[in-house]
Amino acid sequence: MEHQFTASINKILKKHFANASSDIFEKSQLLQYINLKTKSANKGAKARGSFANLYAIYVIVEDYIEKGFDKKGDYSKYEGVEFTKLFKRQRELPFGAKLQNHALNNRLNSEFQKFFPNTEYTPILRNLETNRYWINNNLIKIEVSGKTYNIANALIEIINEYAKTKKNAFEQFVQACLELQEIQNKNPKEVENFILSLLAPNVDARLFEIVSYSILKYYYHDQKIYWGFEIDKLQEENLTLYKTGRTNANDGGIDFVMKPLGRFFQVTETLDVKKYFLDIDKIHRYPITFVVKSQDAENNLLDGIKDNALRIYSVKAVVDRYMQCIEEIINIPRLHKCFIEAEKQGYLKNILDEIILQSKVEFNYQDEDEEDE
Repeated sequence: MEHQFTASINKILKKHFANASSDIFEKSQLLQYINLKTKSANKGAKARGSFANLYAIYVIVEDYIEKGFDKKGDYSKYEGVEFTKLFKRQRELPFGAKLQNHALNNRLNSEFQKFFPNTEYTPILRNLETNRYWINNNLIKIEVSGKTYNIANALIEIINEYAKTKKNAFEQFVQACLELQEIQNKNPKEVENFILSLLAPNVDARLFEIVSYSILKYYYHDQKIYWGFEIDKLQEENLTLYKTGRTNANDGGIDFVMKPLGRFFQVTETLDVKKYFLDIDKIHRYPITFVVKSQDAENNLLDGIKDNALRIYSVKAVVDRYMQCIEEIINIPRLHKCFIEAEKQGYLKNILDEIILQSKVEFNYQDEDEEDE
């Protein structure tokens, strides 16, 4: 498979291995896997990025190089690198601040085997008793025409280049938002079309969460409730939506919280029923609203979740208990309607400003003026 970033991979391989680069790429399953995982690099900020599995490779290969095994030494006798070191290191990398342990523990190996079902190798080796990790040396050393090449340093450079490309794309996205800020009064239709373009199934998960929050915050903004502890002393309060932290955070399945109703919102792009029920379990089966990155009708999504749940769990009473916890499904068409309603109320500028604010926080972006301050 070739895509735009493949040229960058080939350029790096050419620098490291000269005329042998093409053969090395053809023989290396790890390089081919990374090529598959980096296809979003040049598609801009809206394209979904792939960092978890790439960074799992990165941090173990980085340790391999730090210990000098790319040059000499018997890696088979190495005691392995501690999980805590790898986990800490991946969170120091660009876009890695909220990564979890799934890629290191199983997800990378599982996906790699799906791409290469006939391979006898998995990228990560680990000892569950000692919690130590190794990269599979059989995937690092590639033999071409009787000569063995070590691709460790090339792997690190390729993943660094991918992260750099994605970071540039997000910075360009923020800049585009800032430029729209300047013209929003003269050309609100352009701003509207831009925001609506971010509500699509192929948009990066973090951007989708940011845009969903920005829209829903101002959709609910003017809705009021009256509450109190005594019937003659009720107080009026606007519904306020709060974002609980950065996207992809391990926050117990809560992305947004609404005050004063105490509604919980979780943004998801999966239709895996196990993920929905896991999120419900995390908050002890408290009612939750799912914002789903899907064009499917809300009723169809609910029916699909229930049908899959009955197929997997078989006990109707258990499934019904979980389904009762799904307070509402908000899909992409519903977000469109919420956006149009909030825009009619005069909140187009506020929504764009919120997208810019949350994007800067999420992607650690700073203007030159902010850096000077």
